Amino acid sequence: MYIVILAGGSGTRFWPLSRKSTPKQLMSVFGGKSMLQRTVERVLPLYPKRVMVITNALQAAETRSQLAYIEGVPVDVIEEPVGRNTAPAIGLAASIIARFDPDGIMVVLPADHYIVDEETFRATLAAARSVAVSGALVTLGITPTRPETGYGYIEASDPAGSGAAPVKRFVEKPNLERALEFLASGRFYWNSGMFVWGACAILDQIAQHMPELSQALAKLTFETDVWEISDLKPQIADIYGGIKGESIDFGVMEKAQDVQVIPASFGWSDVGSWSALPEVMEADAAGHVVINSSGAVSVGAKECLAYGNGKMVAFVGVSDLIVVDTPDALLVCSKGAAQDVKKVVEELERQGKQELL
Repeated sequence: MYIVILAGGSGTRFWPLSRKSTPKQLMSVFGGKSMLQRTVERVLPLYPKRVMVITNALQAAETRSQLAYIEGVPVDVIEEPVGRNTAPAIGLAASIIARFDPDGIMVVLPADHYIVDEETFRATLAAARSVAVSGALVTLGITPTRPETGYGYIEASDPAGSGAAPVKRFVEKPNLERALEFLASGRFYWNSGMFVWGACAILDQIAQHMPELSQALAKLTFETDVWEISDLKPQIADIYGGIKGESIDFGVMEKAQDVQVIPASFGWSDVGSWSALPEVMEADAAGHVVINSSGAVSVGAKECLAYGNGKMVAFVGVSDLIVVDTPDALLVCSKGAAQDVKKVVEELERQGKQELL
């Protein structure tokens, strides 16, 4: 089994803590290790043959530095010269794996997800691998716990129970009415963006549904039988200069025939914004979540979130507020507007304030 970790985030929704050079996956959002480090450590008990982390040139040095302590499994950091979404990244990793191990099974994981029950997570990946060896493309579908409108959905042909089920369709983020219908049906799962498949199986599907990308990846050549990623850097630059960006969902998964979904219930969040942290972190008696602080005081306040930059935090007469304090910037917003933090980054970029990006 090969672990492929997609780690090319832009660091917009967790501004001002996250920046272009240190996006969410490279941050210690919860204290302690970064989300990337947690993602890698989470899969080590599966004894993978290799871990491949695909990131961009701006974040590659920090990515290598953060993973230098990993022992017992080779870790490759692959630099994309420019972001091209998930299909090229996955195709690139699959091309490398298939060259050295045509029967290799690859697990594709985002670098910045939060998982509570890691043992069940690994058991789910093992079950997905058992399905993938038959040639199927397997996706993990999170069993929904609420009518969530912020996630895409996967509809299974029949309720999957504890095993795999054929995927009927992928559905974009629904409104609340449709999300309630999805929840009641028992056939819909949150699209986690986690996949398990054979390297050659996904390359075959890319060839069928994304021929231009397949032709570009076919130009990748290996001079020796030694696995050495750094030798491929000039070729990767040439390939990426001539391909279009596309997600693996739209480019392949929504069109492929043998796609299976395995239901997953291991306490999952994509931690898409500051407002997601109260879902995965313990709150105090007033419902506040306080990170990196020397303490908190609450007077007539409830359900706020603060990143304190080592300071004492005091909430007075406020609710559902997010406050993030960093040495060069201060963010104050309502929880309901947390997704709009990326617009702050867009405005700073428009104003040319590169030092804050």
